[in-house]
Amino acid sequence: MKNSTKLFEIKKRNAVIKGIGYYAPSRVLDNKFFNELLGEDVDTWLQENLTIRERRWCNENESTADLCFNAALNALSDSQIDAKDLDLIIVATDTPEYISPSTASVVQYRLGAERAGTFDINTACAGFVTAVDVASKFIIADDRYKNILVIGAYAMSKYLDMTDKKTVTLFADGAGAVILSSVNFTNRGFLFSKLITHGQYHDWMGIYAGGTFKPINKSVLENKDHLLKFVKKFPKEINPTMWTKMIKNICEYFDILPNQIDHFFFTQININSIRETMENLNVPFEKAHTIMDKYAYTGSACIPMALADANLKGKLEKNQLAVLIGSGGGLAFASALLRL
Repeated sequence: MKNSTKLFEIKKRNAVIKGIGYYAPSRVLDNKFFNELLGEDVDTWLQENLTIRERRWCNENESTADLCFNAALNALSDSQIDAKDLDLIIVATDTPEYISPSTASVVQYRLGAERAGTFDINTACAGFVTAVDVASKFIIADDRYKNILVIGAYAMSKYLDMTDKKTVTLFADGAGAVILSSVNFTNRGFLFSKLITHGQYHDWMGIYAGGTFKPINKSVLENKDHLLKFVKKFPKEINPTMWTKMIKNICEYFDILPNQIDHFFFTQININSIRETMENLNVPFEKAHTIMDKYAYTGSACIPMALADANLKGKLEKNQLAVLIGSGGGLAFASALLRL
C-alpha cells in the first residue's frame, strides 16, 4: 500500500502544534487511600486491571480554572508565545468553573490574553479532540487567527460519590493544553478529523442535576443526583470497536497502514480497551502512550496530558504522525490525525 499524496501535500495554511503543557494538582492519592475509605482491597484490582497506582485530586481551594491556567502557562512556555499573542482560547471540559460564564473567559483574564476571544466546548471526554478540530479549522479558514490555546480540563473529584467504588477510585483531576499556530506552506499540522455521536447513550452516564432538566434542590442533594453516576453499564466492546473503526477510516482516507502512524493517544478510561484496539490494528502497544498508572482517568484532560508527558520524555519528533481518539459521555467520539 502506497502513501497517498494527500498525506504529504503542501498546504497554503495549516494549524501546527507549537507548544504542549500540562498540570496535575499536588494532592496525590494512592490506592491504599481507597482501601481504607471503602473498607476493602481495591488496590490489587486497580493495578492488575487498569494499571492505576495513584491519581491527583484538586486541593480544597483548587478548581477547573486553576488547572487550566497552570497547564496554559506550561504550554505557552513550551511554545515561546506570549499570552498577549493569543487570538482565541477554547476550554474543553464537562466540569466547568461555572454553569455560566465560560471557564475560558476566566483563563483569558488570568493569563492577560487581552486579544483572545473565548468559549467552552462540552463533548464530555471527547472534548479536547473536538476542540483541536474546531481550533484547527478556525486557523485554516480565517487568517486573522494565528495562535489558539486549546485546553482539556477535568476536576471530576468535585462530583464524586465517596461511597461509590466504581467512580471514586477511577476519576481524577488535571489539565493539558496545546498552542496551535498558523504556519504557511507546510505539510505539517492538522490533517483529518471525524466526529461521531451515539446519542442513544446520553442518559447512561453523567452528572444529571444542576442544569435546567433538574435544578439543584434538597431532593437532588439527598439523592446525590448532582454527582457523577453510571446509570447503565456500557457494552465493554464499544470503545475498542469504535476506536478501531475510526483509525481504519483515517488510514483508508490516506491509503496508509495503521503501523505507519507513529503515535496513538486514546481516552484513557480503560487500559484494556487501548490494548484491544492496538491488537485489532496489529500495531505494537508501545505506540500508545499511556499515563493511567500515575494519573488515573482525567477525562477531557487525559489526551493532552499524555501528549505533554510523551513530549517531556522526548518521544515526539517533528514530522511524526499522531492520532488522537477521544470518547466520552453522550456518547461522543472524536478522531484527529496530526503531523507533529
